[in-house]
Amino acid sequence: MEVVEGPDDTREELFEALVKQYQGLLLKMCYVWLCDFDQARDAVQETFLKAYRSREILNHADSEKAWLLTVARNTCRDMKRSAWWRHTDRRLTPDDLPEAAAPAAQRDLDLTAAILALPDKLKDVILLYYYENLSVTEIAQILNIAQPSVSNRLTRARLRLRAILEKGEEA
Repeated sequence: MEVVEGPDDTREELFEALVKQYQGLLLKMCYVWLCDFDQARDAVQETFLKAYRSREILNHADSEKAWLLTVARNTCRDMKRSAWWRHTDRRLTPDDLPEAAAPAAQRDLDLTAAILALPDKLKDVILLYYYENLSVTEIAQILNIAQPSVSNRLTRARLRLRAILEKGEEA
């Protein structure tokens, strides 16, 4: 006679803790990659569904954070490649914009605009390194590239940001 086991409550609690710990980070990164809050929320949900389905891989991953960021990044890429994404008008109207909390310093706005203007490859390393405080090793794992490539992209991104910001100051 076969014994039927119910769900492992401990496993479920660990997964809930994982969601609580990383959902804010994933939402922020997905928003940067997709530039659409609703799509970012969908991407985060899809990321956690994939993580739940792949619990065994997650349990053997060196870093939960790095693994989840990799899954989220790939999910966002897949969304951007879809026919729906290419044929949908996602422009915002002024009514769609949230109320401003407090005016940001112009320097911060300029830096944010400069980062968002970078190509995706450079933007990714800047966001992961400076905003998520990940090491070069973790970034290499997330982006599936070699560590020297991460360092090279960081250097190129810094140079490009400096050029953009200096040009903006002269204008």
